[in-house]
Amino acid sequence: MGLVQWLKGQFLCHLIICYGFLVSGLLVNLLQICTLPLWPINKQLARRINCKLGYSLTSQSVALLEWWSGTEVTFYTDPADYQFYGKENAIIVLNHNFEIDFLCGWTFCDRFGVLGASKCLAKKELSYLPVIGWMWYFLEMVFIKRKWEEDKRSFVQSLQNLRDYPENFWFLLHCEGTRFTEEKHQISMEVAEKKGLPKLKHHLLPRTKGFWVAVQNLRGTVAAVYCCTLNFRNNETPTLLGVINGKKYHPDLYIRTSSRRTTATPDVSLAL
Repeated sequence: MGLVQWLKGQFLCHLIICYGFLVSGLLVNLLQICTLPLWPINKQLARRINCKLGYSLTSQSVALLEWWSGTEVTFYTDPADYQFYGKENAIIVLNHNFEIDFLCGWTFCDRFGVLGASKCLAKKELSYLPVIGWMWYFLEMVFIKRKWEEDKRSFVQSLQNLRDYPENFWFLLHCEGTRFTEEKHQISMEVAEKKGLPKLKHHLLPRTKGFWVAVQNLRGTVAAVYCCTLNFRNNETPTLLGVINGKKYHPDLYIRTSSRRTTATPDVSLAL
């Protein structure tokens, strides 16, 4: 183990990283609060400012993954779809197997310049948390309580609010609803058998209601649905603690896009 790798595993380094993230995060929150008077005057400008502020904080997590731990996400996709990434609004469907899948998803967003405007479906309780939760609130994340009777109206309204969003955004959905475990998978497959649905080997039974509502309310606003599958080589089981300790992982992200406006293949390199 080299000196640099040894330093990455020290508590003092972790403390400095956390302190820097918290202080900068609270500063971002303060600046976001300062944009409130601008909303009734120029809503779109306030949104753009919040996107930049959100990026300044979220990009720290991407740097932690790529620079600190040395983890490089390898993307696999159709060259015909590559030209549209970052230039259109899209719904991202991603499997939920790993502790750091959100970091890999943010890396995908960052590579194509939509990290600051990226959206996701999150628990309502997170909106009350300082730093990340408050930042998400100003970025107009879609928060739910996981009680459909209470969520439906607010969910639809939050999606409708994105129809005039001034920046290209990607809306992330984990259709499985929760992180994959063997116990959850067994229960999920029992439900699939009772309902006569296909049994999935590596995924939980998807919850389609939220996806259907998102597609219906963002129709005409998003141009495509990106179906993404994340996996790690060598049967790695990545953890956030491992990333903080500077451990390098080897993720592969496979992206398949729904029907598109053109099938022309651009002359681009996929060596990201």
